[in-house]
Formats: sequence, C-alpha cells, structure tokens
Amino acid sequence: MMTRNFLNGMAFVAIFSLASSLPALAQNAPAEKKPGALSPMQGKAFPINVQWELVSLNGKPVDDIQPTVVLDTQLRMRGFAGCNTYSATAYPMKNQGIAVGPLALTKKECEKPVMELEKAYLLALRTSQQWQIKDGALYMLGEKAELKFQRALF
Repeated sequence: MMTRNFLNGMAFVAIFSLASSLPALAQNAPAEKKPGALSPMQGKAFPINVQWELVSLNGKPVDDIQPTVVLDTQLRMRGFAGCNTYSATAYPMKNQGIAVGPLALTKKECEKPVMELEKAYLLALRTSQQWQIKDGALYMLGEKAELKFQRALF
C-alpha cells in the first residue's frame, strides 16, 4: 500500500514538473514555417548574472563612485548604489522593456555628494522602463533618466 502511494506521488511530481516546463519548451520550440514566410525575430534577452558598473547618469560621467547592478536567474536585481547596497525584483519584458520593483537597501549614511548621486541613481533605476545594449554598454532608460553601464571586470 505504501509503495503504491509512493509511486503515485512520484508520478504526480513527474507530471507536474513536465507540465510546468511546457511553456518554456514551447517558447524555445521552432515555429512551423509556411512556404515563403519569414522566420520570426528572436527577442533579445536581458543579460543574466553579468555585473555592470555605472559609467554615466543622464549623460554626466560618474567617476569616483561607481554603482553596480546585476540581475540573477531568480529575477533579483542587486548591487551597490554608491553608499548602500540594494536589491529589488526586476522583470525583463517584451520589446526590451523592464519593470523594477520597490527597492530594499541598507541605511548607511555617507557624505552629501555621495548620497545625492545614490538617490539619483536609485530613482533612475527604479523608474527604468526600457533597456538596450549598444556597443557593449547596457543602457537603462526611463522617462526622465538614462543610465549607462559598462561590463564590470572583477
């Protein structure tokens, strides 16, 4: 009796695992191609597990303090903001859109210019709506802000 319940449970787990992976498999499956039809364009994927270092904020170079950002496979964005570390949930969307959730950050106090840069950076990051990679740089764009990052070499 216990063996049957165990096997039924294992079958359920196997079926559930397969069913939950079907949407991902369907996205990667090649679409049926009709004669004379063009192949669909592949969407660009946000770079996962790549650390980026801020180069400029709204076109102004950032020299001494370089905030960082990385997005992991769990859609957790985290990094250094200039004084404090932060994290948030971020969702890459269609057409290179991005939605960044509320930020959680440490409460360290630094000098006024550092705190001003941090505040501007976090506001620009939080309100980013689009992203693009151009000439090896990551741009995160919002209605009132532009962040330009270069790949960090550690």
